Amino acid sequence: MIRRIATVGGLTLVSRLSGFVRDVVMAAILGAGPLADAFFVAFRLPNHFRAIFAEGAFAAAFVPAYARTLEEAGLPAAKLFADQIASALILINLVLLGIALLFTPEVVSVLAPGLSEDPERFDLAVALTRITFPYLALVSLQTLFSGILNANNRFAMAASAPILLNLSLIATLLLAPFFPDAGHAAAWGVLIAGVLQVLVVGGDAETHGYGLRFRMPRFDPETRRFLKALGPAIIGAGGVQLALFADTLIASYLPTGALSALYYADRINQLPIGVVGIAVGTVLLPEMSRRLAAGDTAGAASAQARGIQLALLLTIPCAAAAVAIPDLIMRALFARGAFTADDALAAGNTLAAYSLGLIPFVLLRSFTAPFYARGDTATPVKAALLAAAVNVGLKVVLMGPLAQVGLALATSVGAWINLVLLAILARRQGFAVSGAAIGGPVAKLAIIGVVFAAALFAGAMGLDRALASMSLFRDETALGILVVLGGILYFVLVFLVLGRRWFMGLLKEVEREAELPAPKEAVLIEDVTDDAESLPDSEPPPKF
Repeated sequence: MIRRIATVGGLTLVSRLSGFVRDVVMAAILGAGPLADAFFVAFRLPNHFRAIFAEGAFAAAFVPAYARTLEEAGLPAAKLFADQIASALILINLVLLGIALLFTPEVVSVLAPGLSEDPERFDLAVALTRITFPYLALVSLQTLFSGILNANNRFAMAASAPILLNLSLIATLLLAPFFPDAGHAAAWGVLIAGVLQVLVVGGDAETHGYGLRFRMPRFDPETRRFLKALGPAIIGAGGVQLALFADTLIASYLPTGALSALYYADRINQLPIGVVGIAVGTVLLPEMSRRLAAGDTAGAASAQARGIQLALLLTIPCAAAAVAIPDLIMRALFARGAFTADDALAAGNTLAAYSLGLIPFVLLRSFTAPFYARGDTATPVKAALLAAAVNVGLKVVLMGPLAQVGLALATSVGAWINLVLLAILARRQGFAVSGAAIGGPVAKLAIIGVVFAAALFAGAMGLDRALASMSLFRDETALGILVVLGGILYFVLVFLVLGRRWFMGLLKEVEREAELPAPKEAVLIEDVTDDAESLPDSEPPPKF
């Protein structure tokens, strides 16, 4: 499992780094003014729906159902199930797309009502939303292909697909003079990326024998079980997205630039969430689903414990840096072109507030996996909805005194409430991960995080004085030095506090997994390809 997490995390890291380049280009060309606010509204709307219906609810219900069918009935039955679900998914997305395109002004008015007070921003947001919204249908289909590939232990191409969004946006932004404005260039980049993602991931599935053949949906037992799980999953994902909807809605009433500050801060905050949290969750869900279908309850719990420890190990230094030196991070990364030092300060304060909830955000997928792997999508809804209610309430209270920083802070509080509730509910149902399995390492990692944050803060103050004479690239140099020295310091602290035995245990786990045979269904398909792809537990190089 750790090897697969490394595959997904490594490719997601490439995606996030290309996303950083995208955001640097976007900040320089779009800036943080009215044009940027309009695009971010247009970009957020299909992404909210995507997170609810595609990567959120659909993935949570589909992957365990497909993996269970694959384990119990074999590949032909799993392919039939996927074909039927794909047909229904496309029909639903076409209806939703038609409604959204027909009533785009009303949708924007509901979700970002503050823009109605600025006709220029509102009209531009409507125009750009009509371009970006079809991305929802495309990414829904890509999510289906990705779920099929992941359940068959093929993670590389699905993890690579988001890179195409970044490359497409960079290309269209650089060609902005050929569009009406930079906002239109970015919107078309989103739509083009959706087409490319479907072609690449769908092509990989077809090549390896997992392609879709559209058939009329049939309400057989497995489909009914899937739909029973999908309903609560939609409600749960909707609860989480409600809080993000509230960000867009409330921020539309704040001064110009608030939406942009939220966007750029969230982009940095999403780096560890994507590289670590999503990677762990993507691998953990089918892993636990297969183990539980085979009756290996202890193995499923062990997989969850390993995922939690690995996620914390990689997330804590990111959270510490975002709390200790947020202004330096935003200045070094984005303060150029149309993005000013004041914009960086606002985004840095927002990043610090977001980072307080980084750890629960990263761990949420690991804590929902035990429920979803058992087909229980209803229980996480209880935690998600209560956390969302507290989140939205805090946003309303904090938006006045703290502006967009208050929105980010409320999001962090909601994430902690969600995580704690999931842990409590899992323990009540008897499948919580053992405290003995993670308690010691978690406490030690927390102490390391506090020490590491203090060291970064002191180091940043010292470098600010030492580099005061530099007129160019001072912030970039300071951040680069802290990244290198901080990485060394963090490794030393972890090795000293957690000990050599913990590290060796992690390495032995990787070696043990390398010796395990791949599931028989995957091997049957892989054996018809070249020899490199038929090796046990291996992933082929990504094909772009």
